[in-house]
Amino acid sequence: MARMSFLSFLLFCLTSVAHGNKANKHKPWIETEYQGIVMENDNTVLLNPPLFALDKDAPLHYAGEICGFRVHNGPGGSGSAQFEAVVLDRSTGEGLVRSKEPLDCESQKEHSFTIQAYDCGEGPDGTNSKKSHKATVHVRVNDVNEFSPVFVERRYEASVPEGRLFDRIVRVEAVDADCSPQYSQICFYDIITPNVPFTIDNDGNIKNTEPLDSKRQRVHSFWVTAFDCGKNRAQADAQVIVTVKPSCKPGWIGWTKRIEYTPGSGSIPLFPNLHLETCEETVWNIQATVELQTGHIGKGCDRDSYSDRSVRRLCGAVRGEVDLLPPPSPATNWTAALPTLPSSDSSLVFSFNGSTHVAVVPDSVASAVSGDHFTLQLWMRRGGASTQPPANQARGTRKEEETIVCSTVKNDDTYSHYSLSVHGCRLSLFYWPDVSAARPVKFLWKLEQVCDSEWHHLSLSVQFPSVTLYVDGVTFDPALIHDNGAIPNPAPHQRLVIGACWEPEEKSKDIVNNTMPESKDTGKFVSGYKGLLSGVTVRPGNVEPHSVVECLYACREGLDFGDLETLGSGMKVHVNPSQSVLVLEGDDIESFNRAVQQVTYRNSLRFATPGVRPLKLTTSLRCFSEESCLSLRQLEGYLVVLQPDAPQISLSGVGPHLARPAAEFEGPQGVPLFPELRIVCSLSHAVNTAAQGMEGGALMSDAVAHTLDGCEVQPLGEELNPEREELLVDMEALRERGLDIINTTAYIAITGAESISVYEDVLRSIRYRLAKGSARFERRFRLSCSEMNGRYTSNELTLEVNFLHSLDSLYHPSHLLASQQQFLHPSHHTGELSGHTLPNPHRNSVVPGAATVIIMVCVGFLVVMVILGVFRIRSIHRRGDGARGAGKEGSNQWDDSALTIIVNPMETYENRMGIATDIEGECDDEEEVVDSPDDTSDDQRIIIKKEGRDSAPRRY
Repeated sequence: MARMSFLSFLLFCLTSVAHGNKANKHKPWIETEYQGIVMENDNTVLLNPPLFALDKDAPLHYAGEICGFRVHNGPGGSGSAQFEAVVLDRSTGEGLVRSKEPLDCESQKEHSFTIQAYDCGEGPDGTNSKKSHKATVHVRVNDVNEFSPVFVERRYEASVPEGRLFDRIVRVEAVDADCSPQYSQICFYDIITPNVPFTIDNDGNIKNTEPLDSKRQRVHSFWVTAFDCGKNRAQADAQVIVTVKPSCKPGWIGWTKRIEYTPGSGSIPLFPNLHLETCEETVWNIQATVELQTGHIGKGCDRDSYSDRSVRRLCGAVRGEVDLLPPPSPATNWTAALPTLPSSDSSLVFSFNGSTHVAVVPDSVASAVSGDHFTLQLWMRRGGASTQPPANQARGTRKEEETIVCSTVKNDDTYSHYSLSVHGCRLSLFYWPDVSAARPVKFLWKLEQVCDSEWHHLSLSVQFPSVTLYVDGVTFDPALIHDNGAIPNPAPHQRLVIGACWEPEEKSKDIVNNTMPESKDTGKFVSGYKGLLSGVTVRPGNVEPHSVVECLYACREGLDFGDLETLGSGMKVHVNPSQSVLVLEGDDIESFNRAVQQVTYRNSLRFATPGVRPLKLTTSLRCFSEESCLSLRQLEGYLVVLQPDAPQISLSGVGPHLARPAAEFEGPQGVPLFPELRIVCSLSHAVNTAAQGMEGGALMSDAVAHTLDGCEVQPLGEELNPEREELLVDMEALRERGLDIINTTAYIAITGAESISVYEDVLRSIRYRLAKGSARFERRFRLSCSEMNGRYTSNELTLEVNFLHSLDSLYHPSHLLASQQQFLHPSHHTGELSGHTLPNPHRNSVVPGAATVIIMVCVGFLVVMVILGVFRIRSIHRRGDGARGAGKEGSNQWDDSALTIIVNPMETYENRMGIATDIEGECDDEEEVVDSPDDTSDDQRIIIKKEGRDSAPRRY
């Protein structure tokens, strides 16, 4: 083809000479397609066929010569930017294609573009030049073995039982980044560690050459390398570790007896490395039960450490509940005789011994819970830590039925009665809509929770004739019984008893520790309860929603499953309501092992209760041959919850001094004590932010929203005098937020679980008010807050309140008002006595009242002395001028323009406090009455001195 092209070119030249044509009449001609090859480390493209451009105008000068080639984009729109074509010989049209920059086969193996030749025209300036057609050029980039193999993993591990030969123990794999099959393929692997009982094939499969013995060598470690087909060795060798397992023993492998949990970690896997070994025994069903024992933690598990009242508010319960077992106080003295037990949370646990320990609720409280629609809630634990009955009481004489709550309440002109009792493992509710009716309604439940001596939460919603019982957040249906038996009707007298029931009788008997008020009827306490009670509340009205009941009981710790989407086919998982028991069931060992590793422990409490939680794993297997089926022993361990880091509660933005005119304190609204209070809670370490979505809504980081449970404002020194001073609190705002307040002369305590922003708003609204004429010189207050029911406390913020006494109100000199205000509120230019601009009266001056008066007196005395001296000198000068005559008046007049007297009364607060005593001593002996002339300038000061608190004022 090349030869034909050359002959055509020669014929074209001869024809052109014969005709003597000097004009450029023909276009250059090139091939329609070229195939090119270029190496990665070279830029010259080898084309097939070679690049020649022919022109029929040859051998004419310019018109028959080729001046250049143009490269255009290919079909894909790219390629021209990376290549260029140059002319090697104009007369022959020979050209060369080359790349502008090095090419990379790994990024692009092939390039396509078009090329076009053009001649030199009819003259040197390229006039009337002709272009050829466009030819397609395909360039393939040849690979260079520039990359070495790289192992996918730097370390390979496997474990095999001893005494067997395996076709494959583990497979290693290496890859090569070169683009061509020749250099990118791994040709063979090699074990470079000598004298190991293993071999490797060209595909990376490793097997043992002899049976392995765990007693002789438990772990084999060796190194392997890889070579590509260009004989490049791997950049880094890979390590292979083979663990030899002893003779197979069925059971769980990877069990960790002790597991530590750091509070704030969210959910952590309990068994990350656990897997079941069945020794190739074929099983068709596997069931594993994980038990977390938390019965010794608080009331059965780690719940909110706030009081039951605060937890109800946090759970969104309807307000209006009445606490039947409140903490003993002068206002709630019916629980003072009951023994109490310590609790991990802030709730008070009362102990009942079944005989002498009884609480009789006053009629004023009982009347507030009347009606046939109410919700009764309580925490109960029978037996156990309760006080033993007296030694003189025989077991056989003790009543089997134990009454928890017994109530007879007045509703209009009728009396209704109900009693909640336990008998064995049964819970019963007797209800008389009217005590005059002979047939009460009995609701009966048979529950294991009643007799297992563990803490349980009971919520009984009565909407007669409908009754709903929730035990630990789970609903139980009752069996209704209309009892026609001989049940004595209760006396129509209002009485609410906790721990027993009042039975009228003819003769009255003394009851030990009975706080029952005096009444006309007589009787005795029967069916006493033996056990522990806490959080016994009654709320009249509609029943609580199920969601609220679940929230009140909800454990903040428990077992959980990591990701249900990863649960394999045929796997089942079940968690009980208290999340203390998790059951896994499946038929595939591999899926079962992955599921076990997804079992987690979570604790959403920011400050979890530290301690040990026992842990058990029980496994049952079912095989096709039941006789030879495996039997696995129960595994026991424990989870240790570590001590949580204490939060740092910081109060700032207040004081240490607050100075205001006494008139503001005597106003109807008083003065706010903490208008710019800021409360910040933070942890001392960064916690896991992956726990944001867990139950409880806590964001486990330094920016989490803390919940305070109380703040206290206390006057230091003597208590508040109700006749002269008081602290004002917005009671309506407190009620809207569900907060409680104790306001005494010794302190103000605001309690209730709420956010920091709510407490900031409430504390900023506290105002201090004084009666008219009661202002003293100072009063100090102390503010502190707490979290987790006083478990963590803030810093103590001390505020000193200073009363700025108005001299105008004390002595009524109208012409002294401007100068008085200047001394009470000094300007920023402390070196001058410029007082033409009155400052803001609400500035927080730090000068106490006594020190202010003393400084004003002393500085004023100095100013008065200077003024007297100036007037005396001027009067003498005037008399001298009058004697000399008018002729000498102009020449002998005294020029006092150079006289400058600078007085600086505005010293720092520390200096004034330090020299107050000395100034007072210096000024006590000097007294002089001076009447100020009307033309006195603003720089002159007249100071009023007060000899004592009760003495009459004097003017100096």
